[in-house]
Amino acid sequence: MSAGNWAGGYVTDVSYTAGYYVEQSPHLLALSAAVSGAVTDVGEHIDDLVYVELGCGRGMNALIQAVANPGWQVVAVDFTPAAIAEARALAREVGIDNVTFVEADLATLAEDPAAALIPEADVVSLHGVWSWVPMEVRAGIVRLLKAKVKPGGLVHLSYNALPALQNVLGMQRVMREAGLRLAERSDRQAVAGLAVVRDLVAGDALNLRNHPVGELLQRLEGLPHEYLAHEYMNGTWAPVFHADVAGALAEAKLDFIGSARPPENFPDLMMTEPQRKVYDRFEDRLMQELVKDLCSGRGLRHDIFARGHRPLSPAGRARAMMDMTLALTVAPEKFIYSLTLPAGQATLNAPFYGTVVEALAGGPRAVGELVGLPGLDGAQRDPTELVAMLVGTGQAIMLPRPTALADARTRRFNRLVGQRAMQGGRIDAPAAVAVPRLGGGLGCRAVDVFLMDRMAEAGGAVDPDIWIAELGAATTAEDHARLRARLTELAQERAPLWRRLGML
Repeated sequence: MSAGNWAGGYVTDVSYTAGYYVEQSPHLLALSAAVSGAVTDVGEHIDDLVYVELGCGRGMNALIQAVANPGWQVVAVDFTPAAIAEARALAREVGIDNVTFVEADLATLAEDPAAALIPEADVVSLHGVWSWVPMEVRAGIVRLLKAKVKPGGLVHLSYNALPALQNVLGMQRVMREAGLRLAERSDRQAVAGLAVVRDLVAGDALNLRNHPVGELLQRLEGLPHEYLAHEYMNGTWAPVFHADVAGALAEAKLDFIGSARPPENFPDLMMTEPQRKVYDRFEDRLMQELVKDLCSGRGLRHDIFARGHRPLSPAGRARAMMDMTLALTVAPEKFIYSLTLPAGQATLNAPFYGTVVEALAGGPRAVGELVGLPGLDGAQRDPTELVAMLVGTGQAIMLPRPTALADARTRRFNRLVGQRAMQGGRIDAPAAVAVPRLGGGLGCRAVDVFLMDRMAEAGGAVDPDIWIAELGAATTAEDHARLRARLTELAQERAPLWRRLGML
């Protein structure tokens, strides 16, 4: 599982996937905090924010934040030397000088001289780390947050959550114990252990006979083996209750604000009416979140905490939304009005949202313009709901810098990331690009990065035959024709969004 004993049961012999998670974006965190009714200072520091990521892995998120926000100071910390070395090498190759990667143990970093490399932070993000590490590391994280988060600063913490994952505890234990006995390397252990779980499920094992495990096994199909190893083969894998996380972070004077996923901050979307009546009995936020978790089945929480909760009035919340600029991410004819939510099926008001979608099809628009469109039902003009539903469903995206354009450094970084993702001819491998208008990243596939780069070089021109020759992916006339049709369709489908984002 690791070389020597320094890893303490944590997977280090295979690298974690180089992923990008939009919930880590400070701009989205500020939006979600406002939706939850909290004042933040992120907007005041849009050009000089200090962003810290703890448990950065191979550094993809930190690199994207640094590239998309050249005035920011980004610091990223990880325990694994190989991951830090890889991230530093990519930063040097592209010429990213506003990011610092620190190799350190979060259990002791607060007291380590290396902590001097970490400035006081406006925003700190930890993705997945909390539920993968032992108690002494969690305690070290709290001490570091207490020392480094500015008053008014935000902390994003994602973690495997109870009670939704209570029925997965047995699955993970069997997977890890079986894997340790059947293979040597962690990724192979994960594959071998998962095969044992599947066989037990097929054999109708009593304590694996539940919907969460069955649904989880389906979601795990086709995922990278490195992901499976880091998610399930750590010796201290432990999902936790939200109240316990909030209690631990309270020692760093951090107050729970809400979810980084905007729709989750609307109780009516997360619970049925009878469930909501129970929720409404309580004013205590921790109890409300427990009720919500019991009803909604959130296996992964993305929580936002603030060092000093400052309430935002409903009127102030509406004002905070009005100057935001949104861009449509889907073609108008593909906009989805019927949504599946924890509370059941919900249908967006077609006359209202249809008018908004039609306006956004013409280009990015400020929320104030959208809610002021003629012919809209006055009862539907709530800017907070509009932003939360459009951004929360991924059918629109917020542009903190609506006129920014991709510069040479951005293109160089995106090209290199795309090339690495496509190694071995994996044109559909997951990837992400840095987008200055987003002040963050856009998740996509390797082929999207390739097409965006080539079209930008060619002034938006589409030339699939040249692309196929460069990719070297077609070996027969039939392959060529099929790939030509696919690349042409992809380019035509994606180009409108890339133009809205200033990438073409």
